[in-house]
Amino acid sequence: MSYSVRLKSKYKEEVIPALQTKFGYKNVMQIPRLTKIAINQGVGAAVSDKKLVDSAVNEMTMIAGQKAVPTKSKKAISNFKLREEMPIGARVTLRDNQMYEFLDRLVSIALPRVRDFKGINPKGFDGRGNYTLGVTEHIIFPEINIDKVAKITGMDITFVTTAKTDEEALALLTELGLPFKTNKN
Repeated sequence: MSYSVRLKSKYKEEVIPALQTKFGYKNVMQIPRLTKIAINQGVGAAVSDKKLVDSAVNEMTMIAGQKAVPTKSKKAISNFKLREEMPIGARVTLRDNQMYEFLDRLVSIALPRVRDFKGINPKGFDGRGNYTLGVTEHIIFPEINIDKVAKITGMDITFVTTAKTDEEALALLTELGLPFKTNKN
């Protein structure tokens, strides 16, 4: 018996036909798809405490299910006591099965754990069909043990799609299950 990712099969069976009828694509290759999810976490206090970057990398590895790498500063900024090539964050890029697994956990488990959650802001599109979501607390993910967290930090999650416009990307991400806010008050 082979294992199949739930959201990947949902994309093939439900999302493709829905987008095809909505936008009237003539070719299957025109239909937008999710190519990767990039997760980035900046740790500003890492300038004074080097262990925060290591814990951020470990926590992000647990969240993403794939090894995270530390990010380094590109230039020195004396006001922040920051030197060039100093580790200041963590990042990971997910593709294919890991990407769909992470998206499934984000939509069904993590986002409902956010306090006073009313949906995500639909204004995070960049004009080219990519969407960036800011998460203020990384402890919304069930993989993180709150008792062992040294410092609660936020993270940016970027969804990179092949959509040509923001409208197509919004339709794709909505069909995949991201709960966007509606304008109805």
